[in-house]
Amino acid sequence: MNIHFCMRSFKCYFISLRRNILPILFVLFILALLIFSNSNIVATKSGLNLWVNSVVPSLFPFLVATELLSYTSVVTFLGRKLDKLMWPIFNMPGTAAYPLVLGMISGYPIGAKTVCNLYSQGLFTKKEAEILLAYTNNSGPLFIIGTVGISMFGSSTIGVILLFTHILASVSVGIIFGKFLKSEKRMTNSDFKKMSNKKVTFSSLGEVLSNSIISSIKTIFMIGGFVVIFSVIISILRQSGVIYIFSNIFSHFFSNSDFLTGILTGIIELTNGLNVVSNIHIKELSVNILICAFLLGFAGLSIMFQILSIVSKEKLSIKPYIIGKVLQGILATLYTFVILQLPIFNFDL
Repeated sequence: MNIHFCMRSFKCYFISLRRNILPILFVLFILALLIFSNSNIVATKSGLNLWVNSVVPSLFPFLVATELLSYTSVVTFLGRKLDKLMWPIFNMPGTAAYPLVLGMISGYPIGAKTVCNLYSQGLFTKKEAEILLAYTNNSGPLFIIGTVGISMFGSSTIGVILLFTHILASVSVGIIFGKFLKSEKRMTNSDFKKMSNKKVTFSSLGEVLSNSIISSIKTIFMIGGFVVIFSVIISILRQSGVIYIFSNIFSHFFSNSDFLTGILTGIIELTNGLNVVSNIHIKELSVNILICAFLLGFAGLSIMFQILSIVSKEKLSIKPYIIGKVLQGILATLYTFVILQLPIFNFDL
């Protein structure tokens, strides 16, 4: 009788805790902001600097450009021209090539924003849009080669390798996911013409440009908010010793516990994690590179929440995105490992 009562009490307690977990976390976050106020101010300034000096200059022009292109017939033109190529490879309509290419050259979260824009126009089915989210959101070449390769590792070659395996892993995820997607009814030329009614003219250019800038400003400020908040979260986890505790718990899996700290940091926020991993000095530099390949593929929780904030407006599921990013991280690590076995790419001392 007592055992049964205890089980019922535990079940009720667990259900109550699960229902109130978010309010509890929010209260703890406020308390942490007060307790670690000094370090949080520094983290906030650091996040703002990162947003102003790196994110805005690299992303804002792309955001405006993609918004402007959505008012033209470029997407439907690509859809007609690439339809026969996209179906056998990705089991997707030709219009999927547009967010796929933009996601590769522009960086997060332009791939997701483009997919949602095209989905709202009826160019994708709900299932197609959710699957596209899994592999059209990638780190841009400027970030991987410039920031990670040159700035962090001091080597453009490492940046090029990471970019190549990052894109290869993304394409691989698209091919794999396409095998599990039931073929949809293919669009005809008349279908494309019906969907090409959103046109910009010289008379409407001012309004279109204004709308594109306003929409891009909303997105860039949303990204800035995530960058700052997750910078503060990482600061709190460091100051409170949470990351250190987890590093010690799992330290027997790594010869250097700093790697675990970098991985945990990167899972939360990509740039900070990459910076930690790239600055760990060991003879086997290939280990640093492999971990960075995984983190670039996975992208981190900060970017995941950015994507969630975008796709939730269209009521799209983020589950395929999460699965796709984990798989991309694993494949990128595998591809990078294979390349690093070549004698010309031996970075170990």
